[in-house]
Amino acid sequence: MRWTPRGYGGARRNGDAVKRQGWRELGLLAVAIDDERLTWPERELVRQLGEKLYGTGPSDRGEHHG
Repeated sequence: MRWTPRGYGGARRNGDAVKRQGWRELGLLAVAIDDERLTWPERELVRQLGEKLYGTGPSDRGEHHG
């Protein structure tokens, strides 16, 4: 039995593939504040940019994403 209409199936891309495409095609950057590939100064810069553009992050409200 089919659950999706013909032509809508296929493999789902992982999160990094979506982020990579967003950066390359649209100039959008999506960065997780706890990405282990970043150094502490880089994570701090991301946190400061996020707060400047969008306000207080989840860690400041007692929530944790991850």
